[in-house]
Amino acid sequence: MSRILKLLRDSAPGGTGRLPLRTICCSARRRAEESDASRVLGKRWKDTADTVIVGGGCVGVSLAYHLAKAGRKDVVLLEKTELTAGSTWHAAGLTTYYHPGINLKKVHYDSIKLYERLEAETGQAVGFHQPGSVRIASTAARVDEMRYQMTRTHWHVTPQYMIGPEKVQEIFPLINMDKVLAGLYTPGDGHIDPYSLTMALAAGARMYGAQIYNPAPVTGLEPTADGRWDVQTPHGTIRANRIVNASGFWAREVGKMVGYEHPTIPVHHQYVVTATVPEVKALKKELAVIRDLEGSYYLRQERDGLLFGPYEKMEKMVLQDSWVRDGVPPGFGKELFESDLDRIMEHVEMAMEMVPVLKKADIINIVSGPITYTPDLLPMVGPFQAVRNYWTAIGFGYGVIHAGGIGKFLSDWIMNGEPPYDLIECDPNRYGKWADVPFMCAKARESYGFNNVVGYPKEERFAGRPTVRTSGVYQLLRDRASMGFHAGWEQPHWFYKPGDDKGYEPSFRRTNWFGPVGRECQLVMERVGVIDLTPFGKFMVKGKDSHKLLDRLFANNMPKVGLTNISHMLTPNGRVYAEVTITQLAPGEFLLITGSGSELHDLRWIETEAAEGGYEVDVTNVTDDIGVLGIAGPNSRKVLQKLTDEDMSDAGFKFLHCKSIKLAGLPVRAIRISYTGELGWELYMDQKNMAAVYQAMMEAGKDEGIDNFGTYAMSSLRLEKGFRGWGAEMNCDTNPLEAGLDYFIKLNKPADFIGKAALQEIKAKGLKRKLSYLSLDTDDIDPEGNETIWHNGKVVGNTTSGAYSYSSQQSLAFAYLPMELCSVGQKVEVELLGRKYPAMVIQEPLVLTEPTRTRLQKKEKSKA
Repeated sequence: MSRILKLLRDSAPGGTGRLPLRTICCSARRRAEESDASRVLGKRWKDTADTVIVGGGCVGVSLAYHLAKAGRKDVVLLEKTELTAGSTWHAAGLTTYYHPGINLKKVHYDSIKLYERLEAETGQAVGFHQPGSVRIASTAARVDEMRYQMTRTHWHVTPQYMIGPEKVQEIFPLINMDKVLAGLYTPGDGHIDPYSLTMALAAGARMYGAQIYNPAPVTGLEPTADGRWDVQTPHGTIRANRIVNASGFWAREVGKMVGYEHPTIPVHHQYVVTATVPEVKALKKELAVIRDLEGSYYLRQERDGLLFGPYEKMEKMVLQDSWVRDGVPPGFGKELFESDLDRIMEHVEMAMEMVPVLKKADIINIVSGPITYTPDLLPMVGPFQAVRNYWTAIGFGYGVIHAGGIGKFLSDWIMNGEPPYDLIECDPNRYGKWADVPFMCAKARESYGFNNVVGYPKEERFAGRPTVRTSGVYQLLRDRASMGFHAGWEQPHWFYKPGDDKGYEPSFRRTNWFGPVGRECQLVMERVGVIDLTPFGKFMVKGKDSHKLLDRLFANNMPKVGLTNISHMLTPNGRVYAEVTITQLAPGEFLLITGSGSELHDLRWIETEAAEGGYEVDVTNVTDDIGVLGIAGPNSRKVLQKLTDEDMSDAGFKFLHCKSIKLAGLPVRAIRISYTGELGWELYMDQKNMAAVYQAMMEAGKDEGIDNFGTYAMSSLRLEKGFRGWGAEMNCDTNPLEAGLDYFIKLNKPADFIGKAALQEIKAKGLKRKLSYLSLDTDDIDPEGNETIWHNGKVVGNTTSGAYSYSSQQSLAFAYLPMELCSVGQKVEVELLGRKYPAMVIQEPLVLTEPTRTRLQKKEKSKA
């Protein structure tokens, strides 16, 4: 008989009872802990769980509800004090379908639809009011902004209308119409009681089998060798398959338990509640919520009075930065800060001018509480890179409206192994170590103060910049270019010349960069240009199983040693998770290049597969170590040949080949590839050598007309060549077949790559839509992407990206259209700033790439 069976027999009733002393002690201690936990919590303690959610605000409880309802067993939520303690309980509770982000509209939509049915489902009242809302425009720029947002709404399910002053007054009769030019009206908007909402979600979570423990503070998080977690509390330890940090303004404390300091910070937000206002009480129906964008406040009805909440300017608003330095004070949960009316008086006066009944209203309450901000005001949602099975749902400046939709989004992701739609703007991995405390504080202050500023296309915000992430040529270029911000890096958008209007001048129409970008496009097409591409994400993958891992991850074949190709990682359902340039440098040693915005997003996916698949492989992020310069144009070969002994001819250095060379005596890894589609190379080097290599190229290229170009020109040139862009033409909302990426997808390769089976099924069923190439007849405006497409008075699709083609002197766009409208010559309309512009499907590309032109020229010569 085995020792285990003997112990079981002996410990059974009637057995000998002879157990080792350690076993007896452990069992006794465990029974005592369970007994203590049961007394405190009123229920039996679970020591294992599939998912442990840390934090009992509306977001954490929503996730528990959605996971349990979806059938996930063993869901546990741990709340340190009581549900809603933190930011939830004092929130103003606004709910709106509106969001300028494309897929965050889906989050808002799912939230509101859940809140509409939650009371009937759970039997718990939620206090949901839906009188609609109006965003007020009182300047011409605001009117343009509303038109801009309307063009991005028509292809979504949410109803939204641009209305005139008369309709604004009808919806909100107490408004002073002197400055009202227009409004953006969203029926179905309103407000909900955050406490009641959270309790209803909790009731639903319990109803479907989730366990909610409180008070149950988490005191430690210890990873196990198999990727699980020991979640430590005063009541005992829970072994969890995954943990989700949904702890609100305690997110940094929980993050520190796993070795990360999340870039979140509490800010002081105030709102004012008035006593009964006779004019409000006399109304026959509830007032719509209004948002006075110039006054930077929201205002809604609260019983028979009004609730008014301003967002102060950055120099006046208050950060609770002591919590970042010293942690949240023990015991803080349902406390408030001291109010400061002087700080908001400017907004109070503007509100009284817009809604005159406020002048006579008595204030009965001023709420000043902490809400959590990230540097860009968007939450951090999803699994975290470099820490297995650690997820975050933190940084919610607008937690109430996000709670329902984010709970569903994360639940779907956990259940299905991939996000239900693309939400990379909320990816927690968009920040790295470069997002330090000074940066975070500067950006949070800026974001709060900019809450209601006009949202322009190509928007740039400059607080906290530059970060520690600057390339080796930044100091040489900083005063000569309009810089853009990409994952912490500064990268030139376009360059100044004498006579140009310098600086950042945002507009909904063509602005000061339009002429200079055309000049840079001409430079690349006719001479030679240099661009700083350092923000690319860069990974080294090597080891015994490197080829096997990458064959599993990517749908393309792996390139041979010394060669490069474009490859795509797909989700299990066959959607495009990432586009990566892969070079095999030596047998089993690969260099992977991805976009700046997806660096840690892609690295997490690779690391997760490597760990879960048990691959013997080393994956290293070398993004910060390696600088990158791109050189492109018909004279690029001449410039490089002056600086190296390597044969740079077409025969000596072929397209999509890689070589280690010396350039001006410095080691450089050169790849013949160019995102402009022109003759070009990408040059990878140590950051400390970048300035010397750059200066050597600029000196060598004087006779060839060399100059700088930026990312705006690169975007125009890539669109002319028909190059798809990740995050636009392809992402987790699209599959590679409808995106026209068939050439890169090898369904017949032996390896069973992720998404292969799903893609085969998609191909067998046939496509419902296809990426199409459009030319537009516009005036002083060009498409950006996400505009609505019309045909015969109906919405039929949306653009994904757009730009002006300086080569052909017309606007171009990529767009998804139903299969029946994809034929060349098909006419449609693209909506831009409220006007529908004629557009036509054309053959792509508009301009042939340099390799294609060269190949055709050789073919013609051989015929001759």
